[in-house]
Amino acid sequence: MAKPDRRSPRNGEPWYADGLRFECTHCNQCCGGPPGYVWVTDQEIERIARFLDLQPLDFRERYCRSAWWRTSLRERPNGDCVLLTAQGCSAYPVRPAQCQTFPFWQDVLKSRQRWEDLKERCPGIDRGRLYTRTEIERIARQERST
Repeated sequence: MAKPDRRSPRNGEPWYADGLRFECTHCNQCCGGPPGYVWVTDQEIERIARFLDLQPLDFRERYCRSAWWRTSLRERPNGDCVLLTAQGCSAYPVRPAQCQTFPFWQDVLKSRQRWEDLKERCPGIDRGRLYTRTEIERIARQERST
């Protein structure tokens, strides 16, 4: 079985060594669909609650759930994030780090094929500004630390 395309042929650099293009189109495709988890920290809960003019405890009760010893945002029955409205994310300026770091997640960066697969769902992949390898890896470290 072939190994994932983590490295380019030149000097063992990551496949994205020349950078990647991404521009959020606000299509909200990353905010819904198959079930999953949007992990939130206590600090993120406090920040989002303030933004929505709620007390953190009220926000936690209405918008969060416990899963795997962590806290995740709830989902609607169709898989959409509980913060997603017809106008987009109701907390976009203060959205969780997991959302801010999309699509530069470790899982996506494992191979060019994963990036290409994501392009089928996300129209912002391979368009817009070019992120350098350094920027991509900095963003990916932020996602991993949540």
